[in-house]
Amino acid sequence: MFTVLKNADLYAPEALGLNDLWLTEGRILALAPNLPNPPQQIAHEVVDLQGKRLIPGLVDGHVHLTGGGGEDGPASRVPPLQFSRLVSAGVTSCIGVLGTDGTTRTMRELVSTTLALRQEGLSAWCYTGSYQVPPVTLTGSVRDDLVFIDPIIGVGELAISDHRSSQPTLNEFLRIASDAYVGGMMARKSGVMHLHLGDGPRGMDLIRRALETSELPPRLFHPTHINRREELFCEAQELSRQGVTVDLTAFPEEGESLSAAKGITRWLDEGLAIDRLTCSSDGAGCLPVFDDQGRMVQMDIGQPMTLIQTLAQLLAEGQSLADILPIFTSNPARVAGLTGRGQIESGGRADLVVLGKDAGIDSVLAGGRWMVRDGEIQKYGLFER
Repeated sequence: MFTVLKNADLYAPEALGLNDLWLTEGRILALAPNLPNPPQQIAHEVVDLQGKRLIPGLVDGHVHLTGGGGEDGPASRVPPLQFSRLVSAGVTSCIGVLGTDGTTRTMRELVSTTLALRQEGLSAWCYTGSYQVPPVTLTGSVRDDLVFIDPIIGVGELAISDHRSSQPTLNEFLRIASDAYVGGMMARKSGVMHLHLGDGPRGMDLIRRALETSELPPRLFHPTHINRREELFCEAQELSRQGVTVDLTAFPEEGESLSAAKGITRWLDEGLAIDRLTCSSDGAGCLPVFDDQGRMVQMDIGQPMTLIQTLAQLLAEGQSLADILPIFTSNPARVAGLTGRGQIESGGRADLVVLGKDAGIDSVLAGGRWMVRDGEIQKYGLFER
């Protein structure tokens, strides 16, 4: 069965103008302006997009697939993320993390949930470890997890500058980073260190000292939540000039935090390299507020939908889609080493999002299958309905 998409205003993520696409067996067979339809004897469906914008499926590099939270007792554990909440947000590739709780949440559960999403039709990977040091792993070793467990592509989210972290020393930090780096080399994976940044005054000090005192490359480190404080955002800007790619979280703006949209606008206005910036949702993660004694007084929950909402807000404010789209697609795919994701190309995987009015989700294809069509969810997780 062929699917033919006609008259797509294509962003791959670069702007390519009006194009037609042939899709079959989960791949983009052909991509060009004014493609002919397949011969009548070949079963096919023609969908005229009538100039709607077609973009790569979003790559969400920080999702609590098994649920986050737990900082205020068992009742504060956030439920696992449902399949339909990802696809309805335009997310076709995601990376799972554990977060604070590496005790009641396990790597076995995370890997199994990741594989289940693959079976359902999404592209999914995960990180080994959690906030804590030594990292919780599946095999007992960061390096072995990377080498022997297919979905595991790096370490994360390891916490620094946070009262919930294990307060790692530089030597402990470097040992984990070197295991991730070499394990990634051996497995031909990114081996990236995805790092949770808290509100602590030390900020990104461990990353700076790691770069100053070791031979590890800047590309290894990928700090997230950089927009939670002004000082942290400024540190992230400086580290990006040294080759580190940093990650904004699309959480609601409150207190000292910057919204992801404001952070991206500032990044562009200050002329910083756009390929050193990514944005993730923290989907199903707990977004807590603590008092000065470390007690949780309020919590919210991260939502995958905040990625496309941030994209829509930026477009409404006059930003160019071609300029900002890599932050949500090709940049996170590159950092995580996800070959063929976050871009649209002939021969590539058919992970596609059709944008509707006001840059909302019109339709979503993952591996060439309709997950959302004309605003209606076509596929739910096995136990959702």
